[in-house]
Amino acid sequence: MQQRRFIGLTAAVAALGIAAAGLTGCGSDSGSGSVTLKLVAADYDIAGGSSTKAYWHDVAAAFEKQNPNVKVEVSVYSWDVVDAKVAEMVKAGKAPDIAQIGAYSDYAAAGKLYSVDQVLSIPVQANFLAPLADAGEMKRVQYGIPFVASTRLLFYNQSLFDKAHIKPPQTWAQLAADAKALKAKGVKTPFALPLGSEEAQAETMMWMLSGGGSYVNQISGYDIDSPENIRTFNWLKKNLVEEGLTGPVAPAKLNRQAAFDAFAKGEVGMLNGHPSLMEQAKKKGVKYGMVPLPGTEGKPKASMGVADWIMGFKQNGHREEIGKFLDFTFNDQNVLAFADKYDLLPATRTASQAMQNNGKHPELKEFLAALPTSELPPVGKTSWPKVSETIKKRIGGAVSPEGDPRSVLEGIAKVATEAENAE
Repeated sequence: MQQRRFIGLTAAVAALGIAAAGLTGCGSDSGSGSVTLKLVAADYDIAGGSSTKAYWHDVAAAFEKQNPNVKVEVSVYSWDVVDAKVAEMVKAGKAPDIAQIGAYSDYAAAGKLYSVDQVLSIPVQANFLAPLADAGEMKRVQYGIPFVASTRLLFYNQSLFDKAHIKPPQTWAQLAADAKALKAKGVKTPFALPLGSEEAQAETMMWMLSGGGSYVNQISGYDIDSPENIRTFNWLKKNLVEEGLTGPVAPAKLNRQAAFDAFAKGEVGMLNGHPSLMEQAKKKGVKYGMVPLPGTEGKPKASMGVADWIMGFKQNGHREEIGKFLDFTFNDQNVLAFADKYDLLPATRTASQAMQNNGKHPELKEFLAALPTSELPPVGKTSWPKVSETIKKRIGGAVSPEGDPRSVLEGIAKVATEAENAE
């Protein structure tokens, strides 16, 4: 799958098998319109309702009222199928004018997208948070427009921590000590480490960042088998996995949604999570807290951020109309309406600041604070999907009983180098 699972909602939709295909025709019927924009969007309503469709209907209707010569037709599909739907349309020579999906790099590399400076006005373009805008670049040109974003935090079960008389960890040593204290109190899974196929690439990046590494560096591109990353996975294997502090199954077999479900049942002491876990835990009555994932000796250099993307296709030649609609879409009112509805983070500076100030989402404060300095996966590389899939398949072996972190990371790095050279 393309990297876009930032948002835990997108992966959660796939995990729950919720289908929302066929939600079409959200554009207003008012006005004949001299230009019709076709927009394909992803469905964020994990309950299978029509809230995403209603959101785009409202945006399109308000835009058409201000721009009577432009009509907007919207089709909304579930995350299970939306990327494939757009790919089919492009292959058939019927690309949408605008697509809000999970990845942009393949289309940008094929020359099918407008660059951001070709469609957005300067004030709107300058309003995006820097890490998100940077992640939308391919070869120093931005094509991907961040639609919504998320960061990751360390969740802990407050009730289990109280019983064990421990506090949230601020270093790796404290995290391991907390996990041992939880195990001594009979906690089934002191730390859930999901390195299974669902979203291992995200869990991996969180730990790499906390250990001072990352997937890439600023000089030579991919840096997967760096000394920092090898040290990180050696530590995980020795101090958490081999000590019997992970579960409920082996990390290589544990998917993120299963880890979230176990946390919501009160069986997990700690795990890394995104905003959607808050609601899941609340519904099950789990009292929880959230802190940044500790670094080796304290606060890490960055947290992991993720974004979903919106982009403008060149095929139909509607550059001016696409730009007008995207400028309108990213006003604070529209951005906050969507972020509020789904407990997500705005991609723009002004909307992010407004969310922090309005007090409606105090539980998102830590996520919002982490976003401006977050680091995103290298989604601007067309090689990234192959590298991401390789990580999902292999990284769990780095902490398995017979696994060697150095060998596993070197193997993934080799695949990355070959994929990069093939671009």
